[in-house]
Order: sequence, then C-alpha cells, then structure tokens
Amino acid sequence: MPPHVWFCVSAVFHYLGPAFAVLLFAQVGVLGMAWLRIATAALVFAPLTRPWRVFARADRAQRLLLLAFGICLAVMNCSFYLALDRLPISLVAAIEFVGTIAVALVGLRSRRNFAALAVAVAGTLLLIDVKWSSDPVGLFWAFLNGALFVGYIVIGHRVAQAGIGIAGLGTAMAIAFLIVLPIGFHEALPAFSSPQLLAAAIGVGVCSSVIPYICDQLAMARLPRASFALMLSLLPLTATLIGVVVLRQVPSLTDCIGIAMVIAGVAFHKPAANI
Repeated sequence: MPPHVWFCVSAVFHYLGPAFAVLLFAQVGVLGMAWLRIATAALVFAPLTRPWRVFARADRAQRLLLLAFGICLAVMNCSFYLALDRLPISLVAAIEFVGTIAVALVGLRSRRNFAALAVAVAGTLLLIDVKWSSDPVGLFWAFLNGALFVGYIVIGHRVAQAGIGIAGLGTAMAIAFLIVLPIGFHEALPAFSSPQLLAAAIGVGVCSSVIPYICDQLAMARLPRASFALMLSLLPLTATLIGVVVLRQVPSLTDCIGIAMVIAGVAFHKPAANI
C-alpha cells in the first residue's frame, strides 16, 4: 500500500487505543495500563522479530540507537497516560505536536517556521486556558510526552532508515518492557484475575503500540521526513474526534479554534530534511 495509507491507519489507532485505555484506568491504574500496553506489544513482537538476535547482531551504533528508542518508548507511553488521566485527549494531542515545529526551527530557521510555531503555540494556549493553575502536574506530563514524541519521530526515522525497521521496533519495545517491568506491574495485577479485563487491556495494547507503530515504520521508510511531519497535522484532529466519540469529551468553540490553530501550524511549518 502507499505510505500515506499506512499513515492514515496509524492516525486512527494512535489515539483510539489510548482513548479506550482511559476507560480502564479505574481498574488497573494509569501506570498499570501503560505496563500492560508495553507488555502486550513486546510479547506480540518477540516471536516475530526475535529482539535478542537483533540486538546481538547489531553494531555498537545500532545498539545505542535501539537503547535510546526503547527508553523513549517507555517514558513516552507512561507520561502520555499520566497526562490523559488529568487532561482531555485533544489538549494532550495539541501539546504533543507543538514540539515538532519547535524542532524544525533548530534545523531550518525561517519566517515561515516562526509564524507556524506562533500560531500553534497560540492555539495550545487557548486549549490550556486555566489549566496552568488548575492542573500543572497534568501539563508537566503532557509537555514531557510532547518532547519525547519528537524523540520518537527522530529516532524512529533513523531506525527505519538503518534497515532494521520492524525488527528494530520489536527490539526497542522489548527494552521498553524491561524498563517499565518494576514500575507498573503491581497496578497491572488486577487484570490477571479478570479474563475480560485482561482481554480488554491486550486489545488496547495491540491498538496502541502494535498497529500504529508498525504503520509508522512502514510510512517512515518510504516518506521523506518533511512529508511525514506535514501529515502529522491530521493527528490533533483525529484525537479530538476520538475524544468526542469514545470519551464524550466535547470541545468548546474556543477549544475548536485552538485545535484548528495547532493543525494549521503543524501543516504550515517546513522541517529540514535532516531533522
């Protein structure tokens, strides 16, 4: 399939899985759900990619890349869920993508990029509104997730271009699982005594970390970074729609204006080819 199709599939599942995960927070906890998500993905990838072999055969540079990718995935997923526990999914998504424009300024300083960043930041400020004072902890996790999402894009592209694509993703997910193993296991324990809850958690893991990450790798391997970054403008919109349908988080008119400004900023910015 064309790479744009892979991206569109990823755009849907990128927030569909996490939206359902929010509904399970009361049963397994936030970090427990993050643990189950990463564990599910690691177990699905393990027999397909054999991460131990990939890591053993990799050279030093590739091993460092895989370790960085695994650490990024582990902390990003945890901070993402900690943000979703406190903030609307549309706001978390908006903050997630402002970083992509800021990074573009590092490699390509232009009036166009400064204007794009200003529009996106203004839209994010509209979305944040009074949450600066009411939930600074939630905003901290959202901004940390946004910074790590930039790392995911940059490192993910390097993994895809290094020729280890899906195998590298599976190895990084195994590393991420080892990192979160002692963090969320206790909260995840209730899922093992309820087959229905465990099945739901596994479904969330597949929808959140298997389908979208594989589609991202397939798209990244065939799309220039500039094109991939441009298509990211679709994700705040899909996050908002999924938030309405699954979580009943209906945005206000001000929220809609803020989301539109973030989308416009992401779509308008021009990333450098080497970012």
